[in-house]
Amino acid sequence: MLVLVRHGESTLNAEGRLVGRLDPSLTAQGEAQAAAAGRLLSAPAIELRHSPLTRTTQTAGLLGLEVAPTVEDRAIELDYGSLDGERLVDVDPVLWQRWLTDPTFAPEGGESLADLGRRVEGLLDELFATKGEGARSREGDVVVVSHVSPIKAAVAWALGADELVAWRLRLSTGSVTRIDMGPHGPQVVSFNETPSGL
Repeated sequence: MLVLVRHGESTLNAEGRLVGRLDPSLTAQGEAQAAAAGRLLSAPAIELRHSPLTRTTQTAGLLGLEVAPTVEDRAIELDYGSLDGERLVDVDPVLWQRWLTDPTFAPEGGESLADLGRRVEGLLDELFATKGEGARSREGDVVVVSHVSPIKAAVAWALGADELVAWRLRLSTGSVTRIDMGPHGPQVVSFNETPSGL
């Protein structure tokens, strides 16, 4: 099974900012979320990958898995371009409306949801390939520590949904989402699992 873990809260998440390729560290709350997410992972992990950014690297280290982590560039967050670091409440409403309705729209210097979807699809196709074990293994899970937008893109892929479904999904920091391959294609087993009390 593929287990997608969203990193714990970062310092910029705590400030209500868009956090794409900026590289903040986890807050104390984020560290607690990461450790708690590790306790939600019941099956042994046969592989652990994480995006190259600090918040996912820290989260991967706090999960408590007995497997060496590797960097997965395709799991990096959406590039928000000129909007990276902006407070959500300060983003131009006209721009937001365009983003909400056009999957090919990208902020200046950034990445579109459609581009993100293609990037994540390549990773998922590899992880669920029938050659080798990967995420189809019954010996254990493949765990990928990533960010809000790539995880939503993975869910859209599993559901066969348009990229814009991302705007209708709420994904908490430190959450766990599971995708498996069923007899008729990918299936979302769980979404946005969070431990109680955090």
